[in-house]
Amino acid sequence: MKLKTSELTGAALDWAVAKCVFGYGADCKENRYSTDWAEGGPIIEREGISTRRFTVGTADWIAYANVDGAEWLHGPTPLIAGMRCYVASKLGDEVEVPDELA
Repeated sequence: MKLKTSELTGAALDWAVAKCVFGYGADCKENRYSTDWAEGGPIIEREGISTRRFTVGTADWIAYANVDGAEWLHGPTPLIAGMRCYVASKLGDEVEVPDELA
């Protein structure tokens, strides 16, 4: 199922991050990029993703990656915002995820 990157959360977001990291979606029970700083933090640092507290609607954080065509992405936590930003920078505004994760 195709989902907007800006709306990815939970297992679907973790799967999409794994797709960026490994070239394929991995088991989301083992990969917690969007909730575990030990997994998502190194990606934010390596990719130079900036996160900032910024309340817009229901989102409390924004993230930005300095790549062509990148834009600010929002999320309820800095990790979710950062991982959405990472996925958008690698896979674009929409991502095809397995139906069971949508």
